[in-house]
Amino acid sequence: MAENTVEAGQATRSAAQTSAVSAPVEESKPTQKKSRKKVAKPQVVFAKSKRKESVARASGRKGSGIVRVNSRLISVYEPRELRAIMLRPIYVSDITRDLARGIDITVNVNGGGVSSQAQAVSGAIARVIMGFAQGDTVKKEYLRFERSLVIDDPRRVEPKKFRGPKARARTQTSYR
Repeated sequence: MAENTVEAGQATRSAAQTSAVSAPVEESKPTQKKSRKKVAKPQVVFAKSKRKESVARASGRKGSGIVRVNSRLISVYEPRELRAIMLRPIYVSDITRDLARGIDITVNVNGGGVSSQAQAVSGAIARVIMGFAQGDTVKKEYLRFERSLVIDDPRRVEPKKFRGPKARARTQTSYR
């Protein structure tokens, strides 16, 4: 019985609300089209990449596809194998090649050896190209091709401890 009274109360309330709502009130709403904001391509993109002790900092801007490493053209770098490692993110696919043709990339790298510097430069170049790309297609291609272009290797050299020549090695004990 209590349920019937509650339902009746709700019914009277809803009837009162509907009568108030059913009153013809017309508002003039201005018709505006929602304009989609065009996402502007970035003017300058900064990126950083690490490999072992090497740190590469890169900047990219619209240009003609020139790549400089430590203020030198990348075509001057020797040996060719290291140059190939540095330019690897450009030649992953046609999309990355087309994007790189329109970007001037300047990379400063220091620390570590020549091989780790080359790998750090390739990671920085890949991140600059991803910064100019619209969407995740380039990132997915890099992840499919080689994960180290997108994600830095977190491994670092363990620091040397006392009482030994290296991080874990200890001097040999002699009992005689």
